[in-house]
Amino acid sequence: MKRIVSILLIAALSLSVFAGCAKSGQTSSAGTSAGNKKIVIGASPTPHELILKEAAKLLKQKGYDLEVKEFNDYVLPNTALVSKELDANYFQHVTYLEDYNKKNGTDLVSAGSIHYEPFGIYAGRTKALADLKDGATVSVPNDTSNEARALLLLQSQGLIKLKEGAGIDATQKDIVENKKNLKFTEIEAAQLVRSLPDVDLAVINGNYALQGNLKVSDALAVEKDDSIAAEKYANVIAVRKGDENREEIKALVEVLKSDEMKTFIKNTFNGAVVPVK
Repeated sequence: MKRIVSILLIAALSLSVFAGCAKSGQTSSAGTSAGNKKIVIGASPTPHELILKEAAKLLKQKGYDLEVKEFNDYVLPNTALVSKELDANYFQHVTYLEDYNKKNGTDLVSAGSIHYEPFGIYAGRTKALADLKDGATVSVPNDTSNEARALLLLQSQGLIKLKEGAGIDATQKDIVENKKNLKFTEIEAAQLVRSLPDVDLAVINGNYALQGNLKVSDALAVEKDDSIAAEKYANVIAVRKGDENREEIKALVEVLKSDEMKTFIKNTFNGAVVPVK
């Protein structure tokens, strides 16, 4: 009887070891390298996720595995970061981040500026700015920081005039001159491309223009590299305050700002995404 019990015990232990090995093999096949530290980052699909997938190759050489979680809106990536589901996120510009903190009482910070996506004015029912009629409809992002950016671009084209000093805090209330009586439709940034058939013009974020298969060369007007937008709307790696000093976060930012990644961004996006100097 004792012998039978011993045999059964040995068999059970053997199955336990085998199961452990099988589980370890599944983890390895998922892309995690033995001994590497993992960084979990949230990102919007284009261009952020594409950039991160390329950066993952360089990070692996430094001893880090990068797990990218895709998000399709402007709120959940910050919510997930605050709740510590993520180590960092990469989808927003620094002005949006500051506005998010102010509205939500959070304390997220930038660990580094990576790239800038030029905003563009894209044709809907009206195919040229010169053909814009009185009372034309223009769709703009419905979040505070990006709507201000859209208004600044429209002002640069002489379509409206904003109150002196409005800058990146501009709202429609700051419009002091609107000769064509443009009507503005506020839409979630991710839906702006879809709004094109229903409006005369749409002012669209660079990443969402890319997702909608629009090219910078298609835009009727684009932000200039030396505009206030290029400075104030650089896309950043966001982290919880204090985490910017973590070694893995420093390694992530270092890779993303490397010459190799700058070359990748320039060659891949053809001016729709511009590396920060």
